[in-house]
Amino acid sequence: MQKKLRLRNRADFSRVYRHGRSFANHQFVVYWFHKKDIEQFRMGVSVSKKVGNAVVRNRMRRIVKEIVRHHAAEIVPQIDMVFIVRKGALSLQYKELEKSILHVLRKSSLIKRSQR
Repeated sequence: MQKKLRLRNRADFSRVYRHGRSFANHQFVVYWFHKKDIEQFRMGVSVSKKVGNAVVRNRMRRIVKEIVRHHAAEIVPQIDMVFIVRKGALSLQYKELEKSILHVLRKSSLIKRSQR
């Protein structure tokens, strides 16, 4: 992910959690918040210590960012979103994780209409 497409500070994460909406499945939770003053979407990934050690958490973070990067053209602009990784995601292969992330994005209406 490019640096300008990432949520980096605590205030951005807090705004998305406090004022945004959410949708979840067994592997992921996505919070999103519409923000008019940005032209593309921005995203952050949160992985709890309950999920695993630092190696596992960072690997999940990298995988989620990579999947979103591959589907960036399909995601609606002008939103901030935060993915929260759940324990259920650990046992899945890359393709299953991709399918799960796309499911959560589709259900939360974050995929452009022409891509449905």
